[in-house]
This record gives sequence, structure tokens and C-alpha cells, in this order.
Amino acid sequence: MSRFKAFCERKQIDTTWRAYFVDALSGMALGLFASLLIGTIFQTIGDKSGIEFFLTVAKYAKEATGAAIGIGIAYTLHSTGLVLFSAVAVGIAGNALGGPLGAYVAIIIAIELGKAVSKETQIDILVTPTVTIVAGVGVAMAIGPAIGRLMTALGELIQNATVMQPFLMGIIVSVVTGMCLTLPISSAALCIAIGLGGLAGGAATAGCCAQMIGFAVMSFRENRWGGLIAQGLGTSMLQMPNIVKRPAVWIPPTLTAAITGPLATCVFHLENVPIGSGMGTCGLVGPIGIYTAMPDGGTNMWIGMAMICFVLPALLSWLFCLLLRKMNWIREGDLKIDC
Repeated sequence: MSRFKAFCERKQIDTTWRAYFVDALSGMALGLFASLLIGTIFQTIGDKSGIEFFLTVAKYAKEATGAAIGIGIAYTLHSTGLVLFSAVAVGIAGNALGGPLGAYVAIIIAIELGKAVSKETQIDILVTPTVTIVAGVGVAMAIGPAIGRLMTALGELIQNATVMQPFLMGIIVSVVTGMCLTLPISSAALCIAIGLGGLAGGAATAGCCAQMIGFAVMSFRENRWGGLIAQGLGTSMLQMPNIVKRPAVWIPPTLTAAITGPLATCVFHLENVPIGSGMGTCGLVGPIGIYTAMPDGGTNMWIGMAMICFVLPALLSWLFCLLLRKMNWIREGDLKIDC
């Protein structure tokens, strides 16, 4: 066992939960942001402006999704050289056969096997890419289609349940997705993996905005403008160390998500595309996604977007936080971050 551990350390093979379910998911999200997400934004710009250049950019950006996922995961798992570049082919195959999650599984297996044989032979330039690509494509062919069908079915189940029970599912989807966004895992990658769009996507957006705008506003006295921007347009994950030390600070944005989620589904009927569902106000991708999903939404959409994404998260989280400060559940300095 000690020999195996020493081998893994030498090869930079990290078999911990964090490596595969935090770092790798974050890498997948980075790849998705640099391809599918930016492609979706340019697609929307091109559709509305009629400028062909933006549509061309969108086309090629979206086509690079699998390759970007491969490089993103390989990079976060500390792959170098031939393993990193070989992950491009695995990502393309995995995404084509099993969607983002199929690519995720195939890439991780391929990368770790590639690391294991890397620089172990005199013909490394042949062995490493061969092992990485053959293993990855083989895994993608074997389990990718099943994973793709499973994720599609799960996404459809959640979306159908939200349509049938918009109030209850609005609460559940909003709270769970929002918490995933603040935890050190990628809510965006998860939403894309299961194709969480439509009305359920609107609820997910509500939960993410509740966390980001909520933390940004309720911690303004500690973090000022830098913290407001870092959390409101960046990520509420910055509060994770404070949540671990003082769990009560998570109550205001989570309660807010439980309120704004059903408002998004039952009152404003907001929808989103999967790429925007788990992003919240990060780079304003969540609101852009709502507009992409509801281009003809009219005044109700704009009012709903303003209320669910910005106004209510700010107001409700601030009020809940004020109450908890008076109860001494949240104390001065509990929300301080390094921004």
C-alpha cells in the first residue's frame, strides 16, 4: 500500500474526494465557460443584432466544448505535456457520446492512466497519448451513452416536476442549487450535466442569485465595495470559510432562496437555459440566460429578472441578516472575506 501511495505521489495522482469532485468539476466548469457559455452569449448577441460574425464565433466556441472540458479537467488535476494535450481528444469523444458528465468520467480515467505511464518508457511520445486516448475513448464508448441518457432523464424529471409542482419544486431547486453554488463544487457544471433548463432553470437561477447578491449585500459593512463586486459578480464561494466557522451566516441567503424560488416559478414564470441556470449573477450570465430562454418574455420577464436576480435577494438577505445580528447569531466580522 505504501508503494502505491508513493507511486501516486510521484505521478501527481490525487485520489481524494476533493480532487475528483471539487477540482475536476471546477475544471469542467472552466472549460464550459470558455466554450459553451461564451458561445451561448455570442449566439444571443448574433441572433438579436443580425451580425454574422458573432454567430460564427458562437458556432466554433460551442464546437470546442468537449476539447475545452478535457483541457480544463486535465489542468486542474495537474496534468502536463502529452497527457494534457491528449485529453482534448478524450473530451471531444466523451462529450459527443455522453454529454459533459460522460466527458467528465472518461477524462478523469484517461488522465490518471496517462499519468501512470507518462515518462515510464523510452517511447513516451507514443505510449502516453496512446494509453490516454484509447482508455478515454474506450470508456466514453462503453458508458457515455448510458450516462447521457441518465442525465437527460434526470433533467427532464426535475423540469417536469417543476412544471407540475412549481411552488414546492421552486423551493427545492432554488435552495439546493444555490447551496451548491456556494459550496466548493460547480453548480454550473451540474446544471449543464443534467440539462436543467426551462422553469426549473429559472428556480435554479433564483437560488444562485440569492446566494451571490445576498452575501454581497449582507456583508457590505465588513467587505465594502470590493466585497460587493467580488461576491455579487464573482462567487459567493468566498464565504465558505466563514460558513464553516459560523454556519448561521448561511441562513439569510438560503431563506431568501426559499422565497425567491417559488416566486420565480409561480409568479414571474422565469425560465433559463442550462448554461445559465447555475451561474447566478456571475458575469451576469444568469440574467443573460433568462433573456436567451425568453426572448419574447416582455415586461413581466424584465420585472421578474430585476426582482428575482437583484432586488429581492438584496432586500430579503439584508433583513434576515439584520434580524440574526440582533439575535447575536451573526456577529461583527463573521462575514469578513479576503477580496
